[in-house]
Amino acid sequence: MPQPPNPYDFLPSVPAFEVRSNDVSDGEMLSLPQVSGIFGAGGEDISPHLTWTDAPEDTKSYAVTCFDPDAPTGSGFWHWVVYDIPAEISELSTGAGSQDGELLPTGAKQLKNDAGLYGYLGSAPPSGHGLHRYMFAVHALSVDSLPISEEVSAAICGFNMFGSTLARGVITPVYEQN
Repeated sequence: MPQPPNPYDFLPSVPAFEVRSNDVSDGEMLSLPQVSGIFGAGGEDISPHLTWTDAPEDTKSYAVTCFDPDAPTGSGFWHWVVYDIPAEISELSTGAGSQDGELLPTGAKQLKNDAGLYGYLGSAPPSGHGLHRYMFAVHALSVDSLPISEEVSAAICGFNMFGSTLARGVITPVYEQN
């Protein structure tokens, strides 16, 4: 089966900046804390630590998303969306994506993931479906706050980031369930 494309290839090109993590790495397998327990994959649904550097100086806020383009849905699967992260923040701690969001920076908000839950939902690809990519993206935005409520979908958030994204950094770990 061919691999679905990188969705960011279809958006306007923006500069990249560095995203690192103590918990996940590009091309490396997610560890059990970042795998889903809610969906019965044996994990803990704990969002990974993320830190970023070299975003544009005129950044006014950030959004962080986690998207699986390989999910067998025809439209991928949004695992996590956080927006209105203040510009002076450059790191989210491990577990910041809890359903209550208590470890998020003041002012940051989460949307429901594609399972209909607030917070981070770990990976849980269908058994035998192959390797899935989990694209953790940090979007540097030119606006202080996105004009959305916490009731909208990840797609609406993305639509509102279109034209406001100054730069983006992505780290893409993988996971496969046999």
